[in-house]
Formats: sequence, C-alpha cells, structure tokens
Amino acid sequence: MNKKGMILRTPLIVRFCHWCMVCLFILTALSGLSLFFPSIKLFGLFLGTPQLVRALHPIIGCVVFVLLMFMLIKLAHHNIPNKNDLLWIKNFKHVIMGKEEGIPIGKYNVGQKFLFWCIMSLIFVLFVTGLIMWRRYVSDYFPIQIVRIAIFLHSFAAICLILLAIGHAYMALWVKGSIKGMITGYVSRAWAFKNHSSWYEEEMKKVYQQELNAESETKVEQSPQTEQKPAL
Repeated sequence: MNKKGMILRTPLIVRFCHWCMVCLFILTALSGLSLFFPSIKLFGLFLGTPQLVRALHPIIGCVVFVLLMFMLIKLAHHNIPNKNDLLWIKNFKHVIMGKEEGIPIGKYNVGQKFLFWCIMSLIFVLFVTGLIMWRRYVSDYFPIQIVRIAIFLHSFAAICLILLAIGHAYMALWVKGSIKGMITGYVSRAWAFKNHSSWYEEEMKKVYQQELNAESETKVEQSPQTEQKPAL
C-alpha cells in the first residue's frame, strides 16, 4: 500500500486486538444466545456440543473482557468529552447529511465516544455478573437471589451490547473508508479532513514538523565541511 498522502489512524497492536475481540465476541454472543434461547441452539454449534458451549462461553467472555480493557487503556484519552463535542451535537443534522466540514471533530466524534463508554460499561457489567453466575466455580458463594439478579443483568447487558455492536458495524459501513482504515491502519488525508478535522490538523502539524526536521538534517549533511587552518 502506498502510504504517501495517508495518515496512521490505528496502530497495529490496537487493530490486532480489535479484530481478535470482534471474532471472539461473535462466538460469545452466538453461544450466549443459544444458552438463553434453546430454540436457537444452532448458534452454539460453532463451539461444539451444548456442554462444551456452556464450558467455553464464560472463558471466551473473560478473554473479550481483557481485550476490551487493553483497548480502554490505549484509547480512553481520545474519548474524553470536550467543548467541541457540543458543536457536533448542535450540528448533528449536518453530520448525518455528510456535511461535517467546518465542525471541529477530534479523533473520535461524540457518537463514537458515547459508543466507546457504553461498550466499556456494559462489558464490565457482563464480566461481574458473569463471574457471579459462573456455576461450578463462583456461583455457590452467592445467595440464589443474587445469582438470579446477576442472570437478569447479564442477559440485559448482553442484549444491549449486541445491539450496540450491530450499530457500530452499520456506522462503519456507512462512513466509507472506516473499515479499510481499521484493516490497514491508514486513512487518506481527505477522509481525515472531512470526518475528523481537528485530529487532521494535529496530525498534519506532526507531519510538517517531521518534514522540517528531515530537511534540516539533509542540509546539515550536505553542507561543505570547512577546514580550519591552525593559527600561526
């Protein structure tokens, strides 16, 4: 891929973590649905027999939690709300129509930040409630009333997370270039300027500074070495 005129948006480690998490989340969601709705047990066949599904579902869920916590550490500082987010909300109609020009948007817009914190909150609820209801290992340490509440909250949070994941996938398809950016890690400067103008300006300042430093180093290397004559 020709990286000239491109901007690095997502580092390799984050992309790798993201796609691993996506694959495992799909397995976790399908297996969870098959356990919750026996009539669609076909969803759980990806992991094997019902007994194997019941054993693997919580383990894979814990791996998804760890991966999302890693992404929380790497991306949280980009998802802190700021005053420019108010302008995005006020101009939401223009954003939906694809007219983001002139609206200062950082690396992630308000919708992406909202999705990010919702996912992180829900995965935390799923992790805690999943531990409480994890039979054979943990559930015996809690009263049955607590386990029942955990089952309800776990199911509710799972449905919400699945719906958010579907919405996230739809928005990635809707904004042309988003999926390619998550696969290769790079986006075009035109894409960055249109969809995330403030982040584009920050990145271009870095690029400009790097070019200045490279030009200065080249001039120093090419400058003739003047010989100093010894004083008489």
